[in-house]
Amino acid sequence: MEETPQPSQSSLAASWTIQRRVIGALLMREVLTRFGRHNIGFLWLFVEPMLFTLGVTVLWTLAGAAHVSDLPIAAFALTGYSSVLLWRNMPNRCIGAIEPNLALMYHRHVKVMDIFAARILLEAAGATISFMVLGLFFTLIGWISPPEDIGKVMFAWLMLGWFGFSLAIFMGALAEQSEVVDKLWHPFSYLLFPLSGAAYMVDALPTAAQELVLYLPMVHGVELLREGYFGSKFKAHYDMGYMAIFCSVLTLLGMAKLREISRKVMPE
Repeated sequence: MEETPQPSQSSLAASWTIQRRVIGALLMREVLTRFGRHNIGFLWLFVEPMLFTLGVTVLWTLAGAAHVSDLPIAAFALTGYSSVLLWRNMPNRCIGAIEPNLALMYHRHVKVMDIFAARILLEAAGATISFMVLGLFFTLIGWISPPEDIGKVMFAWLMLGWFGFSLAIFMGALAEQSEVVDKLWHPFSYLLFPLSGAAYMVDALPTAAQELVLYLPMVHGVELLREGYFGSKFKAHYDMGYMAIFCSVLTLLGMAKLREISRKVMPE
């Protein structure tokens, strides 16, 4: 009998091709599972975070939120809350992601990392499209000015995405070992929101408070993002080297924990 030729598993290119196909298929499955084929379908991917950001903008505007700067509240909502959606939604989607997908892991090419990667990519895409569309819309209607340094905006966004990725891998793997992680993460993430730099500027805080909040890595990303947008209008405080080291360590911890649980996951 003539045997069907199989791709060499030792080939890095062949492995990458398989990996892309698996993650692509998981992405499509995730989109259909979450958003379905009815109404506006996959458009909810970025309409949902846009509605959240618009809602926060309206609430802060009606409340007359003071932020000790000349920047409009819309600018704060866009640069602050959009960044929160980027790094906070990734862990939300990875925690508890393994159990409902155990049947998929019967297929030998589907790994835990593939499931995490599909969900992380989906959240990153939704937050990024929402940020870009709202930024363009607010600029066109005159609520904010175009970014002063688009390079800084893109770099800050990538760093915030890296932070969200590393946090998602770490928390998703930890949650597989203990249900307490799932219970504690949600209140913890809500407590982090007011501390994350989304609703304040570091320069407006007392010196002692500045030193404390700058221990939080996401604050550095938000400050750089705002400098990219409004650099000449306020003084930003950030250390991207510190944020990169924090994300690197968290990524290594997450990968190590992921490798540990991958050996114990039993497909259904």
